[in-house]
Amino acid sequence: MIKRALWQGLIAGTAGGVVMTLGEKLEQALTRRPDSHVPARVLQRLAGLPEHPGKQPVPVNWAMHFGQAALLGVVRSLMAQSGPRGPLASAKFTVVRLTNDQILENATGVGAPPSTWPRKELVVDVLHKAVYAFATGAVADALAARNGPGPGQRHAALRPGRHADVGPLPRRKAYGG
Repeated sequence: MIKRALWQGLIAGTAGGVVMTLGEKLEQALTRRPDSHVPARVLQRLAGLPEHPGKQPVPVNWAMHFGQAALLGVVRSLMAQSGPRGPLASAKFTVVRLTNDQILENATGVGAPPSTWPRKELVVDVLHKAVYAFATGAVADALAARNGPGPGQRHAALRPGRHADVGPLPRRKAYGG
């Protein structure tokens, strides 16, 4: 399951990153909002790279933007492989994506907590991260479905809902055996 989740997650996360980027470019064309250079600044700080004032190098910006998208796709793929799939799983994953950004941006001193942002910026950021999460989820879920139900789904099939009298799946069945 882990090997599948890794390669499928990288694919799903990259696809989600592409969809999010296309949405961002469309939104920027309509709102005239400038490009964000936060991803490049975060990567420069994390990697100890030299920092540049003003606009940041596009390859550095995109390396962080798409690298982060691809790597976080593995988390969504693990969700899909183990059981949580569909829109609710993608909504939960939106929070993971936003949290990851905030940890990296705040820990490096590049960003500030969202509670300090102008509401319009916050709405735009949450919207784009939700687009990423749902696009990544759609791909991760489709890839995971090819392998059949995950352990959580197999457990749920024993008796829907949470019940104290329904124990865990036998180990051999938990891992697809």
